[in-house]
Amino acid sequence: MDKQEAATARRKSHLEPERRRTGAASRHAKAGRPPDFDRLIHERVRLGIISALAVNASLSFNDLKKLLSTTDGNLSVHARKLEDADYVACSKRFDGRLPKTEYRLTATGRRALERYLDEMEALIHATRAR
Repeated sequence: MDKQEAATARRKSHLEPERRRTGAASRHAKAGRPPDFDRLIHERVRLGIISALAVNASLSFNDLKKLLSTTDGNLSVHARKLEDADYVACSKRFDGRLPKTEYRLTATGRRALERYLDEMEALIHATRAR
């Protein structure tokens, strides 16, 4: 058996326990590929928005801005992407003369976060198992 055949055999034997796993993240981790995380959620500010809304019924624009230490423009862009994907719902109203923007997590957003967390847990488990 030459070096190339030996390397191929090692790779195949290394992947054999992998085939018994069902999680996409663990398959990718074992194969040396990055997992297929939901790109909408995986970005830092958007993950912060989704996570904050997962533990609060709703949050105002200013609450999210303070919590995430971000700018108005940055938060607006990321919140809009999540809103376009139906992960968050936005309601706007006036409190006197002041505009109030409130965000809440939708059922679609909660399911997406659950899938993301499952993938992250599988990746952590696969990495620690090594």
